[in-house]
Amino acid sequence: MEKTMQDIIVRPIITENSMDALQDKKYTFEVAKDANKIEIKKAVEALFKGVKVAKVNTMNVRGKMKRMGRNQGYTRSWKKAIVTLEKDSKTIEFFDGMI
Repeated sequence: MEKTMQDIIVRPIITENSMDALQDKKYTFEVAKDANKIEIKKAVEALFKGVKVAKVNTMNVRGKMKRMGRNQGYTRSWKKAIVTLEKDSKTIEFFDGMI
């Protein structure tokens, strides 16, 4: 089955660390676990017009052990991608209002 761009990029990650990285044109996204760097690059360039991706760094985030009283379990594991844009590329407007 063909993956669409919306299936590859799940959601943006908004944390203090990711907001500090915006000055270096680094944007953080949660992506599909089976997506590779080439697919992530194409998805970002297709979803956000006028953006040129320089490089993509990915990492798998393991689920953490959580307890609620007597019950315990793991949060879900997921994949994170940090997308670095080229110097002459325009920014992603979605993040501009959060700086």
